[in-house]
Amino acid sequence: QTILCLPRSFEYSQKNAVLVPVAVLGVGGMLVYWLRSRHKIKTIEMGDGWWGSGERPLKGKEDESIRPFKIETSDKEIEDLHCRLEQARYTPPLEGAAFHYGFNSSYLQKVVAYWRNQFDWRKQVEVLNKYPHFQTTIEGIDIHFIHVKPSYVPHGRAVQPLLMVHGWPGSFYEFYKIIPLLTEPARHDLNEGDVVFEVICPSIPGYGFSEAPHQKGFDTIATARIFHKLMNRLGFKEYYLQGGDWGSRIITNMAQMLPQSVKGLHLNFVFVSRQGLRRMISVMLGAYVPWLVGLTREDVRRTYPFIQKNIYELLRESGYLHIQATKPDTAGCGLNDSPVGLAAYILEKFSTWTDKSFLHKDDGGLESKYSLDELLTNVMIYWVTSSIVSSMRFYKENISKDPGLTADARVGVDVPTGIAAFPQELVHTPRAWAKEIFKNIITYSYMPRGGHFAAFEEPKLLAQDIMRFVRKVEQL
Repeated sequence: QTILCLPRSFEYSQKNAVLVPVAVLGVGGMLVYWLRSRHKIKTIEMGDGWWGSGERPLKGKEDESIRPFKIETSDKEIEDLHCRLEQARYTPPLEGAAFHYGFNSSYLQKVVAYWRNQFDWRKQVEVLNKYPHFQTTIEGIDIHFIHVKPSYVPHGRAVQPLLMVHGWPGSFYEFYKIIPLLTEPARHDLNEGDVVFEVICPSIPGYGFSEAPHQKGFDTIATARIFHKLMNRLGFKEYYLQGGDWGSRIITNMAQMLPQSVKGLHLNFVFVSRQGLRRMISVMLGAYVPWLVGLTREDVRRTYPFIQKNIYELLRESGYLHIQATKPDTAGCGLNDSPVGLAAYILEKFSTWTDKSFLHKDDGGLESKYSLDELLTNVMIYWVTSSIVSSMRFYKENISKDPGLTADARVGVDVPTGIAAFPQELVHTPRAWAKEIFKNIITYSYMPRGGHFAAFEEPKLLAQDIMRFVRKVEQL
């Protein structure tokens, strides 16, 4: 019987010799697939779009030429502005109201008097034209941008392309003070020029000199796709991105869409829409045991008392947002017709978004950080292009949807990320919260001063932080 069993056991061991390695290979393969799928980078589908007037042409390729562009003005344009400024009506402010009720009309009259009698738009047009401007047609609309290259590049240094995107109610002009620091750092005593950039600043479609979309649905994802196409058209395969406000959301979408093209992402405003039990626990414990939920002492100082800083103060500063996210055209009609109304609406944001304490000042603290020429130049970009309504519509296109259902809601950001957290920003996002979206934070800086319009207010601080971030990424 033992002898009879020997062939069977030999046959069984032969089967084992074949089956065990196959099983091991199968399980191993499944394990490798699982590990790779866990680390697979999720992306937003790039898709395509058409934002021109009417139906997309069935035949013919889009004109991909890049055309030089120059900002111009005329006597007629200036005369019309002056006539409207002279006919403005004002309502006296409440006594001691400062900026608590919005733009103080007593100070507004001083701004308008300067605008009418001293502000030189022709001179400011020359200032705007000091950098090279261009337009190109993408998805049926003309996209405006400035492209500034360094005048001198040290031998052996690589020039890094950097796309910088503005927000509302700003414009490409916000970057005029930071551009020379980035393109000629050695000349401005910034790190001996070891990191040099060429800077591309586009106008978001519907803002300034970029044509407004003619179709509904133009959101940050559509903008991200158009800006990727712009960079590709300029010949860049890889590039750095920088932005705040809407610019932050747009470039985040760019990193989610084509991560292989984005060398690094630098933000001075962070959109983190994900909420839930984890965030609730973090908020509840953060004030008492911050270290337990990954918050620092500085996070606590900037975030608490939570209700006051993240609900009451935010509600006070976001009334405009509800209007623009629902019925932008209604309020926009008045703003597009009245330069005084437009200035009050826009400049009020440059007061309290720069420093919350400016609410208590009769002049909104505006001239303590900016010159009236700078502020009115930004207003004029909206005025001469009649772009306030189309810029306001951007809120409706982006906010009127359930944020949890948007294409980017469940997609993290894996590209190297740098965050500059300015103390007077509308809301503070601790690194621990930012990590929920941005998986590869290389630098996180608590900036010593500054608010929402970082490049406009603190260009040197922002330039230094961008350079520090890029230097670290290049060393990876």
